[in-house]
Amino acid sequence: MSRYTGPRARISRRLGTNIFGTRGEAAALEKRPYPPGMHGRTRRRGNNNTEYLFQLQEKQKARFSYGLTERQFRKVYAEASRRPGVTGENMLQILELRLDNVVYRAGLGATRPQARQFVNHGHIKVNGKRVNIPSYRVRKGDVIEFKEKTRDNSLVQWNKDVLDRTPPAWLDLDASGYSVTVYSEPLREQIDVPLREQLIVELYSK
Repeated sequence: MSRYTGPRARISRRLGTNIFGTRGEAAALEKRPYPPGMHGRTRRRGNNNTEYLFQLQEKQKARFSYGLTERQFRKVYAEASRRPGVTGENMLQILELRLDNVVYRAGLGATRPQARQFVNHGHIKVNGKRVNIPSYRVRKGDVIEFKEKTRDNSLVQWNKDVLDRTPPAWLDLDASGYSVTVYSEPLREQIDVPLREQLIVELYSK
């Protein structure tokens, strides 16, 4: 299934936040804090905004942040709405429990796209078995780790030695830095993605 492979800074400038977490996006947002395009300067955020626009932007932030297509995101929302509880929180919990996101959250990957690549290329094991599906949903008690051969990779070593990311409370990172255990399902206050999920619920409820 296709996914976005275009300029990341363009998406971040359009939505007004660093979506993919790279330094290039941060620099682009600081240098050009307005939407892309020839009319970007005259369409500064805050002018002529509508309720629908805010809802759509929140949905796009969530979709691009977690690397989902529109079809995948709709499926996640549909599942969240069927579950008991608050639909928006259910949706974020489902997204957080994706394997590629857990690899990123644990600090095993510098960005979600990099974590997704680790999974796609078969470098990640779940409970001792290789899993190469980024959307694989982990459960409480699952152990996610790098394959033994992958641990010597220079990129993996750099992430381990340089990244200063503290895993959320629902993840327990092993002292080795190569393995993480899902301690529990994430609570809303443990999900730090800057999203207003209620706006997404309102968008899909129309």
